[in-house]
Amino acid sequence: MNTNKNEKFNATTERNEGSCTVYLSGELDLSVAPDFRLVMEPLVGDSDLDLLINLRDLKYIDSTGIGILLSILKARHGMNARFVVEEVPTQIQKLFDMTGIAKFFSPNENSQ
Repeated sequence: MNTNKNEKFNATTERNEGSCTVYLSGELDLSVAPDFRLVMEPLVGDSDLDLLINLRDLKYIDSTGIGILLSILKARHGMNARFVVEEVPTQIQKLFDMTGIAKFFSPNENSQ
């Protein structure tokens, strides 16, 4: 388990056989985007690894955070690699629904 801690944002990775889950907590916004990118960079390019992002403990996400998730989705889709966003809190799910991106993060839509 690898952890990247910031006062307002935390990303913890947990690897299992064939998959990696990244647990996000706190607030994902412009100020912590570089931290999030550092955690995700080595994982995104590994097409043999199922990549899951768990948002259960995420309190807030801004357009920068959404943009990063979309760029990960695009990269993984281009590699035919699995990418799932799971356990989305209600307030963040509403934002995903309003912006029209919820359908892209559905496990059924992303599964390869």
